[in-house]
Amino acid sequence: MTRIKEITDLSAPELDMFARLTENQLRSRLEPEKGVFIAESPKVITLALDAGYEPLALLMEKRHIAGQGGPIIARCGDAPVYTAERELLTRLTGYTLTRGVLCAFRRKTQLTVEEVCRGARRVAVLEGVSDSTNVGAVFRSAAALGMDAVLLTPTCCDPLCRRAVRVSMGTVFQAPWARIGETPEDWPHPGLERLHELGFTTLAMALCDDCVSLDDPRLPAAEKLAVVLGTEGDGLAPATVASCDWRVRIPRSRGVDSLNVAAAAAVAFWQLRIK
Repeated sequence: MTRIKEITDLSAPELDMFARLTENQLRSRLEPEKGVFIAESPKVITLALDAGYEPLALLMEKRHIAGQGGPIIARCGDAPVYTAERELLTRLTGYTLTRGVLCAFRRKTQLTVEEVCRGARRVAVLEGVSDSTNVGAVFRSAAALGMDAVLLTPTCCDPLCRRAVRVSMGTVFQAPWARIGETPEDWPHPGLERLHELGFTTLAMALCDDCVSLDDPRLPAAEKLAVVLGTEGDGLAPATVASCDWRVRIPRSRGVDSLNVAAAAAVAFWQLRIK
């Protein structure tokens, strides 16, 4: 039977993962190793394949089958390829496929904090960052600017949700990551103690009177740093700030009081990278 299957029935159950299941439903199906995530665009799908993720099914515009989708199809083994014209796919998914190709992947077993931190000297820690655009952008900066791993507290959004994956441009598959704690009660304690036991100096990006400047030469000199960044609105929780080894702020001008968490992350990662 051919792997190319033209869509004739938008209600077909095999299309549920692309059209009708929520992000939580995709993630929760026999979580984690039986969970599913969706990658969008040939570049992002290629990075997921390079990282060893198992493709389950493809959804693509007809015009891409013999074009940019061809090399991806060739790498996806027996995974079915569901296809139709753009207008029909927009009706199915509820949005226009800007790159014309989606792929559903099987999730991998989640790595532990100890696994992703083994050998790491610089890690990013996201506390309560729930906006998927910001999570994706932080992953992109982490991969590009020398972070060895990303840790997410239990209240952060899923880095494999479709929007986070797309905004990260697939770098979420390149930067190792783990959840630090199972429930909100696991952070900041005992999460910070766990980082200290692994040898990390913890650095809270914050706005406080006793903060040191990010350009303080003592900071990049640290052997192992965990850079802790807070949620978009309120920043880090006071208990987190008080419990970190360093409290650090980015020098700013023109009276600007703060930066978006993704922008702050990029600045901090660049300054604190291993040179």
